[in-house]
Amino acid sequence: MMKNIGKINNPYNDDKDFDGCSLFGMMNLEGKRFSARDPIRAIANMHERGNGLGGGFAAYGIYPEHQDDYAFHIMYLSKEAKEKTDKLLRENFEVLHDEEIPTRTANVRDPPLVWRYFVQPIKQRLEGQSEEDYVIAQVMRINTETGKAFVFSSGKNMGVFKGVGYPEDIADFFRLDEYEGYLWTCHGRFPTNTPGWWGGAHPFNILDWTVVHNGELSSYGINRRYLEMYGYKCTMRTDTEVLAYAVDLLMRRQRLPVEIVAKIFAAPLWSEIDAMEPKKQQLLKALRQTYGSLLMNGPFSIIIAHHGEMIGLTDRIKLRPLIAGTRDNFLYLSSEEAAIRLVSPTLDRVWYPRGGEPVVGKLGERPTIEVLAYREEKVK
Repeated sequence: MMKNIGKINNPYNDDKDFDGCSLFGMMNLEGKRFSARDPIRAIANMHERGNGLGGGFAAYGIYPEHQDDYAFHIMYLSKEAKEKTDKLLRENFEVLHDEEIPTRTANVRDPPLVWRYFVQPIKQRLEGQSEEDYVIAQVMRINTETGKAFVFSSGKNMGVFKGVGYPEDIADFFRLDEYEGYLWTCHGRFPTNTPGWWGGAHPFNILDWTVVHNGELSSYGINRRYLEMYGYKCTMRTDTEVLAYAVDLLMRRQRLPVEIVAKIFAAPLWSEIDAMEPKKQQLLKALRQTYGSLLMNGPFSIIIAHHGEMIGLTDRIKLRPLIAGTRDNFLYLSSEEAAIRLVSPTLDRVWYPRGGEPVVGKLGERPTIEVLAYREEKVK
């Protein structure tokens, strides 16, 4: 169905397209919901960084009427896959409501059937598992046992919307102008070694964790094998999927703080560790020895989001761009400053985070932002 997309966008049939993905994140630090207008404008401003092989959005706070229910967004590539998935869902969940996700005609390629379900786990089936681990296990079952069904969003009061097309066209297709959320992350894709298909677009999600990524992970193989030991199954045929699962493992299941997770994903060089004071050396050596298989090797800039928090991070030598800015109650993260300035011409602060050092925005009672180890650039 989508086998000719690569030829359309790569007429010379090269083996590799060098990446220039675009990222944008916008969060209201007081939790006030706002429309998709500005996130769509910002990511569309970086149109030339993509090539139409993928675009997508993650939005938080969009389902207040179902805020305590898991919202599954599922794409179906066959009728049989939907029949199998419906059966599996009704055996393991109380399905409170389901419907085809509203769409409109837009400039996207070969859209699959996209459906959403609001569900609650059947308590008797948890068998000692946490509710979150149970949900993940069922997501992995759907993605591996149904043939051609893929759960691309599975959190509460949030949703991922993605596909093959430029991000502004994906927004039009999914009618995102009709939604409001307090946190939006966006992605425009220029695939490198992985196919352009609906499941392979960004963001990648598990529960309410989402990741958008610019770059390339040469460590995908060892990252994937490590995560599979913990029950995660990579089915989306792209390197970025491991980032979403690694975030869930480290931050939700193992409850590691973002400062530690950053040192796992973007670990300092051994030569840098050897030059540090003994206590820091001990910590960083322990992390490298324990989590060496989750080192994300290769160039990357990422935006991680979940309820109440948005995090920006680059690789340790910053081979991919990331710019941060604040204005009043808003935090912005972007591949280009121009995209931030488009939606907020005047900023209180703008800076270029150093490699491997996270920027963290958290919801609070007042408009505050926690920024870890940033280098501020004064706004003129």
